[in-house]
Amino acid sequence: MRVVHSPLELQRLLKEEPKSVGFVPTMGALHLGHRTLIEAAKKANDIVVVSIFVNPTQFLEGEDLDAYPRKEEADKKVCELSGVDYLFYPTVESMYGTDEVSLNAPNIRGYIMEGTSRPGHFSGVLTVVNKLLNIVSPTRAYFGKKDAQQLMLIETMAANLFMDVEIVPMDTVREKDGLAMSSRNAYLNTQERVEALNIIKSLRVATQMVMRQECSVDEIREKMLEILVPLEVEYVTIVNRAFEPIEKIEIGNTIILVEAISGSTRLLDNIWI
Repeated sequence: MRVVHSPLELQRLLKEEPKSVGFVPTMGALHLGHRTLIEAAKKANDIVVVSIFVNPTQFLEGEDLDAYPRKEEADKKVCELSGVDYLFYPTVESMYGTDEVSLNAPNIRGYIMEGTSRPGHFSGVLTVVNKLLNIVSPTRAYFGKKDAQQLMLIETMAANLFMDVEIVPMDTVREKDGLAMSSRNAYLNTQERVEALNIIKSLRVATQMVMRQECSVDEIREKMLEILVPLEVEYVTIVNRAFEPIEKIEIGNTIILVEAISGSTRLLDNIWI
């Protein structure tokens, strides 16, 4: 495995690789969910690139940029054992200049749900993903479905900007107790972790209601909100795959999404119906 810090050096090295490239962009603190993305990239591509970059432009003032988990040596070992070919570890200075071209999230879908409480967050996400995709020029790039709104916006960006890359969505990987894997789970104390399980409980009950053909969005949302107590709920939203609001569940075209705060930790989860 080769560790590269310079964007231009990685670009040059990959141009010399006349092979398919699978790319897994991350912010580090790698867990089984990331490893699943890497394994999928290895199966479908000749070369695998993983990036680790805690992107400052997607953090709002007062958020956990400085406290975000950083495990450089452990992450390197995970990538090495997973058979990664190139590990990209850029610095903030190498990724951003002082007078940047701006890339803004869509005015509607970038400012609903998570974008409501974190205005500008998705502009930062799209900016860094655009940069990374331009550096790596992958055949395929892999993203988890847990961050469903982010995934949708990245797919939209790739389509709108006519980017020559296949965006590959991957199913959410969960802990044994059902909690969606996230680097931020490390923030949770024992009690917060127990309360956080109400998120997956609410999604499972929603699924059961759909299976019983109880497809009213309002009824499902009301039941989920009952289960989510005592978490601080940012939203429970039910949309179609284009992230448009719906009144009734459409099998094969629905996502039920939750954002809730346990203690001080923001947690996202969803289920695709």
